[in-house]
Amino acid sequence: MNADPSLRSVKAWPFEEAAKVADRLAANPKPEGAPGGALFETGYGPSGLPHIGTFGEVARTTWVRRAFERMTGLPARLIAFSDDMDGLRKVPDNVPNKAMLAEHLGRPLTAIPDPFGTHPSFGAHNNARLQAFLDTFGFEYEFASSTDYYRGGRFDAALLRMAERHEAVRTVILPTLGAERKATYSPFLPIHPETGVVMQVPMEEVRPEDDLLVWTDPATGRRHGTRITGGGCKAQWKADWALRWFALGVDYEMSGKDLIDSVKLSGQICRVLGGTPPASFTYELFLDENGQKISKSKGNGLTIDEWLHYAPPESLAHFMYHAPQRAKRLFFDAIPRAVDDYLGNLDKLRTQPDPANPAFHIHNGSSNDPGSPIPFTMLLNLASVINATGPEMLWGFIRRYAPDVTPESHPILDRLAGYAVAYYRDFVAPTRRYRAPTDLERTALADLLQVLRSLPEDSTAEAIQDRLYEIGKRHPFATLRDWFGCLYQVLLGAQEGPRFGGFVALYGIPGTIGLIETALARESPAPETPAA
Repeated sequence: MNADPSLRSVKAWPFEEAAKVADRLAANPKPEGAPGGALFETGYGPSGLPHIGTFGEVARTTWVRRAFERMTGLPARLIAFSDDMDGLRKVPDNVPNKAMLAEHLGRPLTAIPDPFGTHPSFGAHNNARLQAFLDTFGFEYEFASSTDYYRGGRFDAALLRMAERHEAVRTVILPTLGAERKATYSPFLPIHPETGVVMQVPMEEVRPEDDLLVWTDPATGRRHGTRITGGGCKAQWKADWALRWFALGVDYEMSGKDLIDSVKLSGQICRVLGGTPPASFTYELFLDENGQKISKSKGNGLTIDEWLHYAPPESLAHFMYHAPQRAKRLFFDAIPRAVDDYLGNLDKLRTQPDPANPAFHIHNGSSNDPGSPIPFTMLLNLASVINATGPEMLWGFIRRYAPDVTPESHPILDRLAGYAVAYYRDFVAPTRRYRAPTDLERTALADLLQVLRSLPEDSTAEAIQDRLYEIGKRHPFATLRDWFGCLYQVLLGAQEGPRFGGFVALYGIPGTIGLIETALARESPAPETPAA
């Protein structure tokens, strides 16, 4: 790929981040013999299953990696690193054979039998789930196992360097610890030679020249000598992150707001080892419908499976792209707008590949997907009006509205029809509330009724929308927004929606006339009685 330095001026955060990586490489050239280009990393704790945050971090990192390649013309790799040598701290709630797992607490995940019985270890099972998850979305990555890297010697030189600078590393971490932990802290966690448990104990001796850690088992009082290299030990969390950056030469890694302090400390340790921390990016965390931080343990918020039950994965990617450094509510009511925002940018990408367009990054620069001639929110309104039980009911209206459109020619529209029915059934139908029109609205609706009766049934959405504007202007609404709010609230039982002229064209003028006649038959709300 040819370099395009002009992309530095694009007002899009992936290119701004890519410029940081390019500048880091220019200031810190790779050692002779090291792979060229840039190394991007994402991390994964395999004690649980991949989740919506996993998708967001890998997707965002992928967009920065691609932006870097386009900007510099240099190759870039993404490794998905699994911390599978971590000790199991507690038994997850969503697994079988909990009693068996409880017998292995403290051991590395890759040294624990798989409770599902499908893989050599619990770590291998969850690693396979991670890779299947990433493969489902077509991410390009190299999988990396902490266990393989420690046992295979990839970290040996860095571990010995950490042993040589043991006290300097401790000096970075000790100010962040309480008195009890300060007395025992070491960045090294030896693997117990008899129990296989990842031990958190003080180091009595750290002897890099002998490749040796000396420590005492507090349960038995027995002293042990453990090799520093070859998987005999692993590093504690913040030191482990720094070790990875130093040993692998990581150029870029993003993380959540909750890890800001860890990034700073790991960066300091990386410098103590003689390395340069990667360029970093801090993204905000997601909030639930009540503005509380989403937590896997609480189960609040929205899971990735739930999102994908009601909308395509590209809409989730679009949601992840927008303003990653701003906290956003991740709940069901975010889905319709995310879908329509994505569809709008997909249409723009097809006609003009603008690097500032989110769809440019989602589709790696271009797309021939014809998109959808009908917004998702309009399909939801249609599903609501006809009480749709299946996508074929929507297609009856779609074919009349756009005769040349078929499920085969517009596959995303076909998928959206199915999503719309599911979303309507689970979220719209239970909460739909129609209200009676006010006297002002009743007069305007009667006016609209006469106008629609005078229009040809094949009138375009634009022609109908123009007449709607005219009606709104000749009645004394405070704003046109009030008039269009009336149409959605009174006729469709919704708070808002897309251009109403498009809905009328899709549903049909005769059907819309029927909606208005039904609404006019409702009694107007009683006027408020003035307070005495």
